[in-house]
Amino acid sequence: MLVQPDPTFYPSAREAMRAPRELLAYVALLDAGGDGRPDALATVDLDPGSPAYGTVVNVHDLPVAGDELHHFGWNVCSAALCPYAPHPHVERRYLIVPGLRSSRIYVFDTKPDPLRPVLVKTIEPETILDRTGYSRPHTVHCGTDAIYVSALGNAEGDAPGGVFMLDHDTFEPLGRWEVDRGPQRLHYDFWWHLGHDTMITSEWGTPNMIEAGPDLELLLGRQYGHRLHVWDLRKRVHLQEIDLGDQYQMALELRPAHDPTRTHGFVNTVISVEDLSANIFTWWLDGGTWRAEKVITIPAEPADPAVLPEPLKQFGAVPPLVSDIALTLDDRILLVSAWGTGELLAFDVSDPRNPKQTGSARLGGIAARAAHPKAPGRPLNGGPQMVEASRDGRRAYFTNSLYRSWDEVFYPDGISSWLVKVDIAEDGSIALDPDFFVDFSADGRRAHQVRLQGGDASSDSYCFP
Repeated sequence: MLVQPDPTFYPSAREAMRAPRELLAYVALLDAGGDGRPDALATVDLDPGSPAYGTVVNVHDLPVAGDELHHFGWNVCSAALCPYAPHPHVERRYLIVPGLRSSRIYVFDTKPDPLRPVLVKTIEPETILDRTGYSRPHTVHCGTDAIYVSALGNAEGDAPGGVFMLDHDTFEPLGRWEVDRGPQRLHYDFWWHLGHDTMITSEWGTPNMIEAGPDLELLLGRQYGHRLHVWDLRKRVHLQEIDLGDQYQMALELRPAHDPTRTHGFVNTVISVEDLSANIFTWWLDGGTWRAEKVITIPAEPADPAVLPEPLKQFGAVPPLVSDIALTLDDRILLVSAWGTGELLAFDVSDPRNPKQTGSARLGGIAARAAHPKAPGRPLNGGPQMVEASRDGRRAYFTNSLYRSWDEVFYPDGISSWLVKVDIAEDGSIALDPDFFVDFSADGRRAHQVRLQGGDASSDSYCFP
């Protein structure tokens, strides 16, 4: 019998860019009210020809409260086509949805009805801890041989964090990924260069360092993460540490080039303790050594202390607080979310060590509270946060909630959540779609990560150039 690969798998990013337009988005919703209401997974209609376009068409409440949904991902993706580990029988149909605070993982099946994903499996935190030694699962990536999940720490919440694996078919935890972690202790994101058998990981902090909100003493003491770690992907051993500089606190999102022949990528640091700026670094392979350098600085913006939350009043300025980045599949446009100032920025990174800004869109912000064209009289709180680019690189969607305890520090009046869309022009300029504004205020929960049906710019990795 001939086995046909999932039609949403593409051998190269170039082929994926030619795929049909996304028709649905899946959005993690966090309940921040503390009243025992569960989090949820929402479905949003993205089909411009649908009468329900730009609206929430389904909400699936989780069975218990207190999970704190954050990041999530697909069970399998285009990495299943890699020649050394082919899996032609698997399908991109299950969403792996971790609860960052509960350490519980939910598995949703999207195949029976893509509009209404069905919860088919729950992995309890005790099982994850027993088999991996980790808690607080964070990021999910579909690899060639398994589902990879990052975790911020151990059961006590003090360290170390790392990566564990789930079986592709049963979703059962297999165990800790690292064989030799070397000096690595703090953890956040992970991604890889499949063509070079290399994994890169980044650093935020242990659960005890982040769950109560930002700790000014830790920040000024330069104790949050500021390093990248390089690993042998197949041998699962630590190879190299890259210190970005301890003034650059919280090295978060990793976006490697999609072309497997390239060895560069980008990482954001949230805040500099020297000037409150946010910064973007490029990493690359130089001979046999991995290197990184700062290529973008986004400065803080002066603001009236009267409109600032308590931690920022003394500075009279709003830090950008860059919390997410997204790289289009052609490795050309890097989108940068400045959650503090309320700005989504676009850069042409065709030359990865010499980016050029191509566009900007303003929405929300700690001080600015910029409105959306569809609701011009309504000041918005929160700011561009989780951003996801479409496969063809022409659209991006972003939400406005970061993390419950951090939301409350920087937006103490609470966050009324939304999902919006920007259009990306050929020259890299961006513009808010004036007609696309998904308002979650009636629901009361906060939108975080967005995944696009059939794949997006940050869900797949490719083995062919």
